[in-house]
Amino acid sequence: MNLASIGTFLIISIPFFLLTVWALVDVSLKTFPGKGEKVLWWIIAITPFAGWLIYLVLGFRRGVKQNPTA
Repeated sequence: MNLASIGTFLIISIPFFLLTVWALVDVSLKTFPGKGEKVLWWIIAITPFAGWLIYLVLGFRRGVKQNPTA
């Protein structure tokens, strides 16, 4: 594996990794209406390469952000 192919791999992988982390954080900060729905969205969000996109399209607006208590 040469340096160019490693660089290409990183350029492609890092955005997918960051979007997956964003989806997992967003799922963690929200409450969902159904029992076990949060677990389902966690499983979907950790699916490599497509999980964050499925969450963004189908699950992003389902959850409600929790209000921090001060």
